[in-house]
Amino acid sequence: MPSGAVVPELFGLFGPDARRRRLLRKAPSGPLADYLSVPFPARDTDWREVPFLALDLETTGGDPARDEIVSFGWVQIDRERIVLSSARHRLVRLQGDMTATSAVVHRITDDEAATGEPLEAVMAELLAALAGRILVAHYIRTEVGFLEATCRRLYGMRGYFPAVDTLALAAAARDRERRAPRKGDLRLGNLRRQAGLPRYPAHNALSDALAAGELLLALASARRGRIDLGMLLKPAG
Repeated sequence: MPSGAVVPELFGLFGPDARRRRLLRKAPSGPLADYLSVPFPARDTDWREVPFLALDLETTGGDPARDEIVSFGWVQIDRERIVLSSARHRLVRLQGDMTATSAVVHRITDDEAATGEPLEAVMAELLAALAGRILVAHYIRTEVGFLEATCRRLYGMRGYFPAVDTLALAAAARDRERRAPRKGDLRLGNLRRQAGLPRYPAHNALSDALAAGELLLALASARRGRIDLGMLLKPAG
């Protein structure tokens, strides 16, 4: 992915809170409407005061229109602290078959997925945990793409997910330092190693969510001066 800011149309959500209210008027009663009824933090809020939720999804493939979510992992972040008591890992009962390629990556078998929960139940739990928070993930196109596709499938409309992409933040930091990233430098594990963070097993939704949340705290703490939410949502060039 080229370095630079998060794409505004897909995740930046830089407009006023009126967009959330417009979507709320269209949302059917239920989990999505409940989620949209809670305002997001103002963009001039210092990041240390912003409630975040780090998320990772394991999927059967990379196409949200065709592939399914296999597992969710998330954890909340409050006042620069990972709230471990909020950590959740949820397997999803698939409608189709697990692809061999994806099973090799995340090591979840068809039999394990068959014991999972309905997507509706897991999505409702996630939306309740995410209400009023800013989403965090590494290369967030995957998470937002699948969340929006899931909202369309379950609720008949797209969701609204203000988000911080730790990959974009790391790329922007290199741009400011005039350092061109080498191949693989911006991978989650490599960025954590460069930040002095411990190594976690890859391709487990919860450990990857924890990894992205910790990386956000490291990247934000390394920036100089006051950092407001807008600077995180739209990395400075």
